[in-house]
Amino acid sequence: MATIDLNSDLGENTPDRQVADDAAMLEIVTSANVAVAFHAGDPVGIRDTLTKARDHGVVVGAHPGYRDYANFGRVAVDIDDATLQADVEYQLGALQALAKSAGTEVKYVKPHGALYNTIAKDARQAKIVAAAVRAVDPDLVFLGLAGGVSVDVAERAGLTVAREAFADRAYEADGSLMSRTKDGAVLHDAELVAARMLRLVTDGTIPAADGSEVHLGADSICVHGDSAGAISMAAAVRRVLTTQGIDLAPFAK
Repeated sequence: MATIDLNSDLGENTPDRQVADDAAMLEIVTSANVAVAFHAGDPVGIRDTLTKARDHGVVVGAHPGYRDYANFGRVAVDIDDATLQADVEYQLGALQALAKSAGTEVKYVKPHGALYNTIAKDARQAKIVAAAVRAVDPDLVFLGLAGGVSVDVAERAGLTVAREAFADRAYEADGSLMSRTKDGAVLHDAELVAARMLRLVTDGTIPAADGSEVHLGADSICVHGDSAGAISMAAAVRRVLTTQGIDLAPFAK
């Protein structure tokens, strides 16, 4: 039986910026990438999401990003190596502390937004992020873009890795995610998204924006918590996969 993880980026709400329904999403996903307040979220909301994840048996991962709250961490930042490593280490440590307080544990790391996309291509920054993860806890699994540089760099650094595909994002022919600045980069049709993910799990391919096929080997599927229609998309993906006999289970035990 095929097995795949279903994850979502959560813990990003604050009283003045509500972007996702964490409670509803945690009833669907098997893993939660939890923000650490640099790009979104605050300690009270993050701890609440961690507590809900614990109650639903959802595995928790850290979701560190650039220190860029104003842009939701989705703009590339020119940052020196020492600052980037310290920032990532700081975020991992903070989430580990809040997770312990909430009665759960951080099992993996998935960088957020612009940092995630940068290290998918930039080996220098990927090495810094991998070094930060190893320094804090070398047992943390690194989750990165399937086909991206970051996964190879993390694996060479001695980390256990997992590869990710995106349900609600369009792909370029080279396997990269289409820039959010382009029309059609973010998908919202729940049934279309679910059909794409079924094809990914069963055939290992996903249609690119130009109509070509991208071959991906993925351990986890992401539905962004802040996407319009996120709950409907995640529920449709779960329903379609399980109906076809595909088991949903966390990649990080």
